[in-house]
Amino acid sequence: MPIWLGILLIVVALIGGTFLGFFIARQYMMKYLKENPPINEQMIRVMMSQMGRKPSEKQVRQMMAQMNKLQDK
Repeated sequence: MPIWLGILLIVVALIGGTFLGFFIARQYMMKYLKENPPINEQMIRVMMSQMGRKPSEKQVRQMMAQMNKLQDK
């Protein structure tokens, strides 16, 4: 096997592995964030309480809906 063919195969395998690794990691992170959202209802209640507001259940649900809408984009 000529040396240039060996080098070409190594470069192609490196580029292919990089792209494959990127897409696998991206899919894993999207799945992880969907299963474990970064903000839940309890966190929203605590944040609103810290701002001096007593959140109603409707307000909490509206904020969760907005967060989910933004996350789906």
